[in-house]
Amino acid sequence: MHTLAQLRAGQLSGITRLDLVCGLTEFPREIFDLADSLEVLNLSGNALRSLPDDLHRLTRLRVLFCSDNQFTELPACLGQCTALTMIGFKANTIEHVPAAALPPLLRWLILTDNRITDLPTELGERPHLQKLMLAGNRLQRLPESLSQCHRLELIRIAANQLSELPEWLLTLPSLTWLAYAGNPLETEADAAALEATTSIPWSELSLEQKLGEGASGVIHQALWEQTKQVAVKLYKGEMTSDGSPLHEMNACITAGIHPNLIRVEGRIVGHPQAQAGLVMQLIDPSYRNLASLPSLASCSRDIYADDTRFSAGVAMRIASGIASVAEHLHRQGITHGDLYGHNILWNEHGDCLLGDFGAASFHATSDSLESRALQRIEVRAFGILLGELLERIDSGLSAEQRVALEDLQQRCCQPDVLARPGFSEVVRELNGS
Repeated sequence: MHTLAQLRAGQLSGITRLDLVCGLTEFPREIFDLADSLEVLNLSGNALRSLPDDLHRLTRLRVLFCSDNQFTELPACLGQCTALTMIGFKANTIEHVPAAALPPLLRWLILTDNRITDLPTELGERPHLQKLMLAGNRLQRLPESLSQCHRLELIRIAANQLSELPEWLLTLPSLTWLAYAGNPLETEADAAALEATTSIPWSELSLEQKLGEGASGVIHQALWEQTKQVAVKLYKGEMTSDGSPLHEMNACITAGIHPNLIRVEGRIVGHPQAQAGLVMQLIDPSYRNLASLPSLASCSRDIYADDTRFSAGVAMRIASGIASVAEHLHRQGITHGDLYGHNILWNEHGDCLLGDFGAASFHATSDSLESRALQRIEVRAFGILLGELLERIDSGLSAEQRVALEDLQQRCCQPDVLARPGFSEVVRELNGS
């Protein structure tokens, strides 16, 4: 983190990224002294209400974060920033998004947790748009012009006021990760499954070390009834980029039992601050994340360590496990919404677990064009994962097997959504390979 004193003293000359969190109420004009080098500007966590009209003087600016400020409108000056590709204005009080605020090279737009009721038609006229994060607003519709965004891969529209998913959305050729929970259009979670969940009193749990923390909650190791080691996830109340943490909890519960899912032991009751939480199986420490989160540069693609390599047996065990659990979820009327390597835990034998249900949504279990399309969108996510595994196999795969798997991967990712195979077919083909 940088300081205003450093900036004003000229000590930051030549930097490419500036992070300022210091209660700003006005944009520091000294930032313009960095115009020859500045590419990433992070002003999140301040008290800003506006940006200068001449922001375009920052000619190299590619990424701008202004989350957790006091903006009521997306600043129109952003549209004049010709190099700007990523904009993040999460958790402001934005009600209006003017067309003029959308830069021509816009690739990644984050407007989560605001008060937006409408989006301009011009949003669909940004051909590079790849990620669109709109959870936690007041949208009743999406601009039909988004049907032109053939590169759009990830869209988060959870916790809005949408009464239907537009038909064009389900035909977008690159759409891969979709979250829409918490809208009037969504099928409800299985009430019987929620009611049947074991209730575990908070008094029976003894929290131990913290295992991790994500946008939706904190996970601790814990002792249950003084005898059983478990994991406890306590959910936060805030809106995440994917949607509501409570929707995530419902999806975890209703997902049911599968060898490639983290088992839910029960729901916590009687927390002193009435915090929602789940008790889950404790994962063996030999498991690790398959990949890291996408970077600013990779946008929608996971980052793998340079030395990540698999034998064919391990890679195919991972692929088969994830295809199998995705098939299981779809039968329960659940799309995971975030089927990614960074949400998969694996060990050296190829055993794997699919986690993080923050983007999960419910759909009808009956067969229809809509449910089929929703499932095939997720098949594309699996296709991308399969391609990433294939790139990293260093032994044990015959030329014939590779051709067959590459063919399956291409069919999973083909632009015609309904022409993609379903997960039952994917599982059969993987088991036959």
